[in-house]
Amino acid sequence: MASFKTFIEDVKRVPSEFMESLFRHGPPETDRTRSEAVFHNLFLHIHPVRVHRWSLKSTLTLGLGVMSTASFVILTATGILLMLYYKPSTILAYDSIKDIHFVVPTGRFMRNMHRWGAHLMVIAVLFHMARVFFTASYKSARRFNWVIGLMLFILTLMLSFTGYLLPWDQVAYWAITICANIAQSPRELTDALHITGFFDPGGLTKTILLGGNEVGEDALIRFNMLHCILLPLVISFFMGIHFWRIRKDGGLARPEDADDKLGPLPDGEKPDFTQAPQKTYGLMAFVRGSSPVVGKGPEHTVPAWPHLFYAELAVFMISFVIMLALSLLMDAPLKELANPLVPENPAKAPWYFLGLQELVSHSAFMGGIGVPVIALLGLFLIPYLDKEKTPEGIWFAGKGEKSVTVKSAVFGLTSVILIEMFTIRFGWLRDWMPGIPQLIAILVNPGSVLTLIYMLWSIRIFRQTGSMRLGAVAIFTCFLAGFLVLTVIAVQFRGPNWDFYWWPNLWPNH
Repeated sequence: MASFKTFIEDVKRVPSEFMESLFRHGPPETDRTRSEAVFHNLFLHIHPVRVHRWSLKSTLTLGLGVMSTASFVILTATGILLMLYYKPSTILAYDSIKDIHFVVPTGRFMRNMHRWGAHLMVIAVLFHMARVFFTASYKSARRFNWVIGLMLFILTLMLSFTGYLLPWDQVAYWAITICANIAQSPRELTDALHITGFFDPGGLTKTILLGGNEVGEDALIRFNMLHCILLPLVISFFMGIHFWRIRKDGGLARPEDADDKLGPLPDGEKPDFTQAPQKTYGLMAFVRGSSPVVGKGPEHTVPAWPHLFYAELAVFMISFVIMLALSLLMDAPLKELANPLVPENPAKAPWYFLGLQELVSHSAFMGGIGVPVIALLGLFLIPYLDKEKTPEGIWFAGKGEKSVTVKSAVFGLTSVILIEMFTIRFGWLRDWMPGIPQLIAILVNPGSVLTLIYMLWSIRIFRQTGSMRLGAVAIFTCFLAGFLVLTVIAVQFRGPNWDFYWWPNLWPNH
C-alpha cells in the first residue's frame, strides 16, 4: 500500500515536474530568470536576452519587420490548411478552389486570410526595406544583412507570384502568361542582334519557369511545388540568417549618443541580477575584439522578456486584425475557369508587377529585365559605396537628408508623370517611325529614359553636396516615386488594349 500511495503522489506531481523540466528555471520574475527564459528556449533564443530601449521605439521600426514575419507565419498556417483540399491539376484545381470557397467549413475565410496576408507581406517587406534605407541602418557591419534583406524581398515577390496561378481562373492564367512573356523578353534583344538561333536566354528562362512553352499542367505543378515547398523553406532559411545577423551585428542600428537621447532608465529597470550565479569562471586574459557589440554594456537595456515580446505580440495582433478585417469585408477574387482561347482584356499581372507591365508596354526587355536589374544592382551596391559617417537608426538624420528626400520625391513624381502624359498623348518612337531599327526602339524607351533621368538627378545631387549618401537617397526616393505612379496608372487607368481611361465605366462594351 505504501508503494501504491507513493505512485499516486508521483502521478499527481507529473504536471508540475513536467513544467519544471520544460523550462528548467524559475518564473521569469528577475533579470536573471528572464534572461534564462530566452536563452534556454528553442523558439526564443534567437532574440537577445536584453534589448536596448532605442530598439523598442515604435517610431524607429514601425513594426514592419515583425509584421513581415507575422504575415509569413499566418500565411504558412492558412496555406497548410488550404493544401488539405487543393488539387494541383488543370482539371481539378478550379473546382477544388470553388469547394474551398463554398463547401469547406471556414474555407472561404481561410482563403481570404491567405490572399490578403500575401498582399500585406509584400507591402510590409517593401516598406521595411525603405525604413532600413532612410534610417541608414545598412552601414558597416549590417551591409551583408541588407543584402540578405534584399534577397528576402525578391523571394517574397516570387512566393506571391507562384501562388497567383494556383486558382486556375482567367485572372491567374493570363497574369502568369504576361509574366512568362516578360521572362522571355531577352529574346527581343537577341532577335534584334540576330543571335536567337544559337543564344536564347529568354526562351530558356520561360521554359524553366513553365516547364514548357505555354501555361499548362506542367506550369501548375511547378508553381505549386515552388509555392508550397521550396520557396517557404528558402525564405525560412534566409529569415533565420537575417535574424541571427541582427543579433551578431549588435541589435538594431542606433546612434552613438542613443543613451543620452533616451535619458536615464526608468525606476525598476536597473540591471539587478538578484539570483546568485551557479557557476564560477577563471578570467585568463582581456582581449578587445572587433565585434559591433564591443564596448557596449547592459546600460540602457531592458530584458527582452517581457518588453520585446510584448511589442512583437502587439504587432502580430495588429497584423492579424488587419488580415481579419480584410477577410471579413472582401472575398478573394475568383473569375471564370481559365480558358487559353479567351484572353482577358485587359490582362494584368499582380499589382506589384503592374509598374513593370506599364514599362513593358513600351519595351518588353527594358521594362521587364533591364530596368529591374539596374534597380536591384543599385540597391545591392548602396551599402558598399556609401561609407560616410552618418547617424544610424534615425530617420533622415544626415545633413540635408530631409531636404534632398523631399526634392527627390517631387522630382521623381514630376518626371514620371510628365513622361507618362507625353507617351499617352503622343505615343513613342514606333508610333512616329514604324521602320525604326529594333535595337534603338529597345534601348530608347520611356523606362530607360526615366531611369537615365533619375540617375542624372542622383549624380547632380552628389556633385552639389559631395555626399554619396545623399546621392543614394536621391535615386532611391526617385525610384520609389516612379514605382508608385506607374503602379497606380496601370491598376486604375489602363483598360482594354492597354489604353488609358480615366474611369472603368468609360471602357468600350465588349
